[in-house]
Amino acid sequence: GSSGLACQPEPPLRDSAGISPDFAHQRDVGNVAPTRPSLGHRDESLEVGRVGHLGRGDPYAQPGMTGDPSPTAALDEHGADEQPLTEDPRPDGLRSVPSLVLVHTGNGKGKSSSAFGVMVRALALDWPVAVVQFIKSGEWKVGEEVIGRKLGVEWQSFGDGFTWDSNDLETDRAHAAAGWAAAKAVIEAGDHRLVVLDELTYLCNWGWVDVAEVVATIRSRPEHVNVVVTGRDAPAELIEVADTVTEMTEIKHAYQQGIRAKRGIDY
Repeated sequence: GSSGLACQPEPPLRDSAGISPDFAHQRDVGNVAPTRPSLGHRDESLEVGRVGHLGRGDPYAQPGMTGDPSPTAALDEHGADEQPLTEDPRPDGLRSVPSLVLVHTGNGKGKSSSAFGVMVRALALDWPVAVVQFIKSGEWKVGEEVIGRKLGVEWQSFGDGFTWDSNDLETDRAHAAAGWAAAKAVIEAGDHRLVVLDELTYLCNWGWVDVAEVVATIRSRPEHVNVVVTGRDAPAELIEVADTVTEMTEIKHAYQQGIRAKRGIDY
């Protein structure tokens, strides 16, 4: 009943690959929402026009690397303050591992899109792939699902669409639990080399799925199973278990200009 919901965080607007506005908790078109960093170590003291990212302190970065110019670099004859690398920035002793865990988070657009790019790469190698979507409704028939099914992806959708359209959040919660149970079973079975958990972070943050159980399942997965998790505000525990975490930073969004999501581009 409603009493059970009162103790849980209120679900924010849902992030759905551009079908819903993909910026921080804002309903009104034309109003730029305040940035709410999903990770505590973002560099907020950046020059106008520069893009903040998790890699600003990256050990591989060198002055002159594209996207991370030296603050003291002089402009060259072409007016550029960045130069192409002349030395390989990669560390020595790189090793291979059986699988990786990727987390795509942040307020910017592209989290799911990037995950489905990984899906295409895996399919090109004839990997068995599974996708579990926790927010997007199976009735939407988004482009990635259409092509994924055609290419043999095991696709499961447990979402009911936007929270503001929901008439029964308890039912949504039950669907979330069923979705996580299915995802956990897929990971543990080990039949797929790639498992995409699309928009799982929201369920973790709303208290609909136990973060500790998610992390434990990922940690104990069969060693050949790669996992990609998407969604805003990735919990710290999920970031910790991941090998690669990418934070999508919003610079500009078409929705802010009153432009609705475009089929073929956003979904």
